[in-house]
Amino acid sequence: MLDLAIIGGGPAGLTAGLYATRGGLKNVVMFEMGMPGGQITSSSEIENYPGQIEVVSGMDLMMKWPEQCQRFGLKHEMAQIENVTKVGDIFKLTTSDKKEYEAKTVLIATGSVPRRAGFKGENEFFGKGVSTCATCDGFFYRGKEVTVVGGGDSAIEEAIYLSKMCSKVYLVHRRDTYRAAPSTIEHMKHAQNIEEVTNVTVEEVYGDMSGVQGIKVKHKETGEIRDLPTPGVFIFVGRDVLNAPLKQEDGSFLCDVNEAGEVIVDLRMRTSVPGLYAAGDIRIDAPKQVVCAAGDGATAAVNIIEYLG
Repeated sequence: MLDLAIIGGGPAGLTAGLYATRGGLKNVVMFEMGMPGGQITSSSEIENYPGQIEVVSGMDLMMKWPEQCQRFGLKHEMAQIENVTKVGDIFKLTTSDKKEYEAKTVLIATGSVPRRAGFKGENEFFGKGVSTCATCDGFFYRGKEVTVVGGGDSAIEEAIYLSKMCSKVYLVHRRDTYRAAPSTIEHMKHAQNIEEVTNVTVEEVYGDMSGVQGIKVKHKETGEIRDLPTPGVFIFVGRDVLNAPLKQEDGSFLCDVNEAGEVIVDLRMRTSVPGLYAAGDIRIDAPKQVVCAAGDGATAAVNIIEYLG
């Protein structure tokens, strides 16, 4: 019987494991198929993590985390959890190879992944000018022109954020109306250096060995092709929440989720099910930053210790 089962080995899961074991829990297992570290390991440059003065890759930033987090007894099980159920006060976890574990508490920290738009050049130049995080990569385009693809709250909010450091922001959207909140749209329209490029589809992102050089869009009515020569392209067309382990046989979720599938938690990272916690990008209103995910993990662990006590 596990005191705590952690599903996911990113910053939230690792930090929760560190705080839980250092806080006295003896039987804590983190389930992660690959090497721990999470999505941040694919980032080429990190310069906004507190205390990290040198610019490093995501892989370098996360390199020492597993060793530190396992120092107090956290175990790493290289297994994929397919399903979590609860019978009475006990959680049952089933892996992809049908092994079963029982746990008193569960923390799900599987995160979410940016949804790809699917246009030509997107995958080829991802991380080389194509990005899904303005907070992470916007600084590299200070004083330059960039393109934002999307029409929801995230896209417009990130366009506003980028407009404060970039010389110009092209906001590319496939419709002529937005899905964002009216106040967000109004804020965007007051930004002098945001140009709306609406009712278009993205034809391709192009570039060379050095990275992105521009993006071509096609007007849906006239068929006109327009070339936007920007070195940075930011895509915000939604995220896919990795909540599959919480799905039950009848199609419902083990705990309450919102319309986007994000787990609803309180300030203690508690879900609607006692003993089940969520941390990091899988939860509602997640800032999707490493430092915030780590904070979530610590918060969850502290409260799990109190719950078990």
